[in-house]
Amino acid sequence: MFAGTKARRDIKFQKGYSLLELLVVLAILGLIIAIAAPRVIGYFQASKAKAAKIQISNLAAALDLYQLSNGAYPNEQAGLKALVEKPEGAANWDGPYLNKADGIIDPWSRPYLYKIPGTHGPFDISTLGADGKEGGTGEDQDLGSW
Repeated sequence: MFAGTKARRDIKFQKGYSLLELLVVLAILGLIIAIAAPRVIGYFQASKAKAAKIQISNLAAALDLYQLSNGAYPNEQAGLKALVEKPEGAANWDGPYLNKADGIIDPWSRPYLYKIPGTHGPFDISTLGADGKEGGTGEDQDLGSW
């Protein structure tokens, strides 16, 4: 019987965290998040633009491979989809020229724009940035293969 009483007494005198201590910890975590979150979001947004530049370079290389196989770049009607699916009339198509079909989608979930003949070269590949509108600066800046 003595052992049971001692066990109850040990439970009764165990220390825990008070509500005030928990609130202080939550307030400190909130301050840390408020300070760090804008920087993390900024890095994430900048990484989308960098990813778009890399994807545009990969698309340009895939278009060059398509041109070597078929003697011409895909027309605008076939578009960049010709890099992952055989278009009509492409007898020498030796694709797919991209590993994944989502390679023709920009980091903002919109298809890359493809223009042939291009203003800046044999073809132009571009994206309108985060805002989806022409022009802009920073995250909204248009990016292209030129």
